[in-house]
Order: sequence, then structure tokens, then C-alpha cells
Amino acid sequence: MTEAARVEGSRTPAVWHLVGLLLAVAGVLAFSLRPVIIKAAYTYGVDPITLILLRMVFSLPFFLGMAAWSGWRGGRARISGRDWALTLGLGALGYYMASFLDFLGLQYVSAGIGRLLLFLYPTIVVVLSALFLGKRIGGREVVSLAVSYAGVALVVSTEWRDGGAAFGWGALLVFGSAVCYAVYLVAGSKVIERVGSLRFTAYALTSASVCCIVQFLALRPLSALDLPAAVYGLSGIMAVVCTVLPVFMTAEALRRIGANSVALVGALGPVSAAALGYLTLGEEVTWVQMVGAMLVVFGVMIVSLKGRR
Repeated sequence: MTEAARVEGSRTPAVWHLVGLLLAVAGVLAFSLRPVIIKAAYTYGVDPITLILLRMVFSLPFFLGMAAWSGWRGGRARISGRDWALTLGLGALGYYMASFLDFLGLQYVSAGIGRLLLFLYPTIVVVLSALFLGKRIGGREVVSLAVSYAGVALVVSTEWRDGGAAFGWGALLVFGSAVCYAVYLVAGSKVIERVGSLRFTAYALTSASVCCIVQFLALRPLSALDLPAAVYGLSGIMAVVCTVLPVFMTAEALRRIGANSVALVGALGPVSAAALGYLTLGEEVTWVQMVGAMLVVFGVMIVSLKGRR
């Protein structure tokens, strides 16, 4: 087979869709690995402020490269001062604050439950869009919210008995992370239309990295970086495998198979995080958690696949 034939074959609809599907699955699995790595790193005594610094420092060269690439591409309109402020501010909220709350919460909740609570962000987007963008909440959205939060209530009520106030605090922190990311998506949707998705993502992630660096320098001495080599290894994996690669894989998957299919694959997230937590960290997975997770996944899919035909 000639090189031209191989290239042409890779562009056939079936192969094009299959590659997109595989990229979406890989992206979800990579994102799901993040809470497991965070929990593993905590066993070495590292605190959330230092750990999130290491993650973003290792990720920053890739973000800067993305920003440089987006700046070199021709035909791009200049970014207004207002859009610059919105992009940097939303990056601080959607990637820095959301990640920081997630890191804090994972000190108190399991990797699987943390991923399950984060998975609620599409339902929060529905509520925020209704409150601030005037979008009507229809019957489908009401069912989605009811089913999703019934699942969360089931999981939280049982876990609260074992974990007490510490679990409740951790769950609240992770849910706060989901809220921050939902605000980022709702507010960023209009900015992306003007700035472009690549530039917006690159500058937003760079802004988040700077916030993490400033936070560390303000709150921790440099001696806090005297950590076991394993922490640096886990941070590097979290930066490349669980942060940078999923961003690009998900973006390419969206281009190939569309948002609905990517959302459908996203249902693997809570399940894979729970499985990874069980296999690598020995976290318990009860039947109540599984039923609650199924309800959450089903509820989120109702609203995520609204436009599917």
C-alpha cells in the first residue's frame, strides 16, 4: 500500500470516527487517573498547595507552547483588553480555583466519589445558563437534575455516616470545584467565540499556572519542595498524562465525532475513577455507591445528549 493510500484510508468515515472515539476514551481515562495520582501523592506527605504547584509547573511549558503556536497562526483578530481580562480571570477560576478545590477535597473523599461529584458540572451549567443567560429549563433538564442529585444524595448520605464532617467538607469542596468549572464554561462560551478556542485555552491555562506559582510563593517556603522523588514523578505524570494530553485528545475527539458522542464517552469517567481507586488504592466500592453513580451518570447523560438525534 502506498503512503497516499494509507493517508486516504485514514480519512474514511469509519476510520475517522474510530480514531475520534478512541481519543475520547483515552482522554476520559487520563482525566480519571488524576484523582488516583493525587491520592497516591498525599501518602508521601505533600500538601495540596505544593502538589498543585508541581502539576502546573510541569504543565506550563506545554501551555506556553500552545500560546506561542496560537499567536503565530495568521488571520487572527487582536484580543481586546476586556477579552484579555475575561480570559485570564476565567482561567484563574476554571483551572486554578477549580483544581485547587478538587485537590483540597480529595484529602477527605475517595477518588471515585470525587470524580462523581465533578461529573455534575453539566447539570450546574444548566442552572447557571437559566439564571444568567435566560435559557429556559425544560422537562428534560428537570428530570436530569432530579435524577443526578438523587444519586448524589444516596452516595453522600451513606458515606457521611462513615466519614462524618470531614467527608462532608471534602464533598463540598469538590462540588465547589464543579461549580467553578461550570461558571468557566458558561462565561467562557461567549469569549471563545471572539478569541478562538485554542488561544482561549492556552492563555487561560497559563493564567492558572501563574496563580498556582504565586500562591505557593506566598504561602510556602522553598524548603517545601524538598520532597521524595516519587512525588515529582507522580506530578510529572499528572501534568503530562492527566492534564496536557487529555486537553488535546478531547479537542481532537470533539472535531472528529462531535460533542454528543464525547459526552456519552464521558460517562466512563466516574466508573473508571472508582475502578482505578479500587485497583490501585484499595478504595472500597459498595453497591450503594454503584447505584448512586449510575443515577448521576444517567442524569448527566439526559442533559448532555439533549441535541442527539
